[in-house]
Amino acid sequence: MTMNTNSCLGIVDWGIGGLGLVQALDRAAPGLPVLYWSDAGATPYGRMRVDELAGRLAKVVDALAERGATEVVLACNAASTVVERLGGAAVPVEGIIAHGLASVPEELTGHVGVIGGRRTIAAGHYRRGLARRGRVVLSRVAQPLSAHIEAGRTGSPQFLTDLAKILAPLRRVDALVLACTHYPAASGWFAAALPRALLIDPAERMAAAIADRYPHTRGGKLSTRAYLTTGDPEAMRQGAARAWGTTLTATQATMGP
Repeated sequence: MTMNTNSCLGIVDWGIGGLGLVQALDRAAPGLPVLYWSDAGATPYGRMRVDELAGRLAKVVDALAERGATEVVLACNAASTVVERLGGAAVPVEGIIAHGLASVPEELTGHVGVIGGRRTIAAGHYRRGLARRGRVVLSRVAQPLSAHIEAGRTGSPQFLTDLAKILAPLRRVDALVLACTHYPAASGWFAAALPRALLIDPAERMAAAIADRYPHTRGGKLSTRAYLTTGDPEAMRQGAARAWGTTLTATQATMGP
C-alpha cells in the first residue's frame, strides 16, 4: 500500500532505541516526516502488565495521531508483543517483531540466537516464529545491555562483563537477532564477541518496508524529525548523542498516567 504525500510517521519507543530506526529512515526515506515519541516518563514497557502496556500504548498512539501522525510503528520489541491489542487505534499501528522474523533468511539453518528484554523473550514470538526444520533457536534475556546503552556505558568494564555473560551460551550461533532496538548502537561489540555470526537488525528491514510504502520520500532533502518525550528532554538529548551520535532537541510531552 502506498501512502499519500501528507503522511507523517509516528515512532514509539520507551527510550532512545528507536533512534536507530530514524537513522535507517534517514537513508531509506529521508523525505518522510517523522514524529518520535520517547515514553521514558512511564514505567519501562518490559515491567508493565499486558493490559497496562496495551492501554498505555493506545494513549501514546492517540497522542501521536492528535499531533498529525497518520500511522505509528512500535520501534520497541517489548511494545510489539501487544501490537495485536491495538487494532482499534485511531491510525494503523505496526510492530517491529514481524520484521525481525522476516529478517532471518528462510534458508538459514543451524543455530540462531535471539537476545532481547525479558518481556520480548518470555512472550515467545521469536522462538515460535523462527522455528524451522534444521534450525535451533536459542534465546537469551539481555536486560542490562539497554540500560548500559541508554546511560552511555557501552564499552565500559561492566558492559563488557554483562555482554560476555549473556553471549557465552551463544558463541556458536550462525546468526544473532538483536531483538531490542538499543542493541545495534553497540553492534561493534557484538561483532567482536561473535565474529562468525550474522548480526540481524530488524530496524533495517522495517525501514525498508516503510520506504516501500512511501516511494516519493526516497530522494531529496531530509524532512522534519520532531522528538517528544514524557521523560527528561535533556537526558534524551545526552543519551542520543552518546549512543547514536545523534544531535537532537526534544520537547516535553505531557500525558496522563
